[in-house]
Amino acid sequence: MIGKLQRVPLREVWKHEAHEFTHWLHENLTILNDVVGLTLVSAHREKSAGDFNVDLVAEDDMGNVVVIENQLEKSNHDHLGKLITYLTAMEAKAAIWLVSQPRPEHVRAITWLNESRAAAFYLVKVEAVKIDKSVPAPLLTLITGPSEGTAEAGEAKREIAERHIFRKKFWTGLLAVSRKRTRLHSGLSPGISMYIGTSAGVQGLYFHYAVRRHDAQVELYIDQDKDTGEGNQRILNQLKRHRAQIEKTFGAKLDWETLDEKRACRIRYVVRGGWLDEANWPQLHVTLVDAMIRLEKAFRPYLQKLL
Repeated sequence: MIGKLQRVPLREVWKHEAHEFTHWLHENLTILNDVVGLTLVSAHREKSAGDFNVDLVAEDDMGNVVVIENQLEKSNHDHLGKLITYLTAMEAKAAIWLVSQPRPEHVRAITWLNESRAAAFYLVKVEAVKIDKSVPAPLLTLITGPSEGTAEAGEAKREIAERHIFRKKFWTGLLAVSRKRTRLHSGLSPGISMYIGTSAGVQGLYFHYAVRRHDAQVELYIDQDKDTGEGNQRILNQLKRHRAQIEKTFGAKLDWETLDEKRACRIRYVVRGGWLDEANWPQLHVTLVDAMIRLEKAFRPYLQKLL
């Protein structure tokens, strides 16, 4: 015979959060340890943190301070703010927030906090259950907590943000140099993408700059045929008939590429130095702008025949 599992209102089990639930948790830290995967010891109740009192302050087996905030109701912004305040005031390494109903926005907030690696945050759902007419029992469920995955995600986001800052700064400098020598990209504003470009005067053809960590390029990007890409290949082949003269006018060999995975084609010139080499940006900007001016000059007579 199988009994029926029933949920019991928390206030029927613990009528007072501070006097009853916090006291119960203080006496039963092993249950919380099993859920969050920590070894919490030496817990103290209602410890002062400035003008506030932390529900529980414990230590893990490494001697690190862990603050615990209890809330026998839906999670709210007030308790999230208290949790962060307690953590910083106590110089804790971890914070545990126990709630009866974790709201989605607070689950996302705790996940985001764990991405920062500043501390470990745990969000635990508290329930009380019984089978038929049995005595109620606590049920704690870890909703979200620190993991290698969240830490790696946070690191990846920081790297992307850093990349965006550097790129925008790089393009700001390059466009300033470009505007002094050519009107080709004069209407552009610096962005965060690895590419910036403008129309080459023919539909679907563009003069692009691109920058990566350690190299950069100027290119004629061909993406007129957005269906099969066959039209892009035809344009590339048509221009390729004049390859010798184009490269002679440009003053160097170019890469003539069919980008099968992108449908498009491009003709590019790559130079050393990228957005990570900030000390060399001034010279790189001059080199790229000079290359773009020569690229436009080399292709302009043949682009006019494509019209």
